[in-house]
Amino acid sequence: MEQKFYTPEGFKALQDELDDIVNVKIEENKKEISKARAYGDLSENSEYDAAKQEQAILHARADELREMIANAKVIDESQIDHSRISVGSIVVLYNVERQKEFKYHIVGSYETDPANGKISDSSPIGAALLGSREGDTVVVEGVRVQHLEIKKVTRAKEA
Repeated sequence: MEQKFYTPEGFKALQDELDDIVNVKIEENKKEISKARAYGDLSENSEYDAAKQEQAILHARADELREMIANAKVIDESQIDHSRISVGSIVVLYNVERQKEFKYHIVGSYETDPANGKISDSSPIGAALLGSREGDTVVVEGVRVQHLEIKKVTRAKEA
């Protein structure tokens, strides 16, 4: 698995999810399996089958989270040129074609939440913005070409 970038908050969310799965959900699932076993014949026991299926899903997600954590690169704010856009930047943009202003928080690919203005550093807009500065205009090519004027660049801690 390739190394992925995370904000400190995004990395903590991974750790919190893993902790919840390992210490809460898997323990609850063990109880469900025990309870379902008590119903008798396992060959026709849908509760047991469902609990075992949930167990497999939980363990697979825990393994996936462990791998993500092991390959994570947490952004060190002290090592960043804050005048350039990078993961963790909050950017105010003006879309020339749409004549509209937008605000985005550039995050790692596993932290995206477009409905809340969090876009991935590997998305077309995020990738085009990386390394740019306030005052620059970037061109994003996709379904339609977009010219984005960078109005303001801040960090999440400053916003």
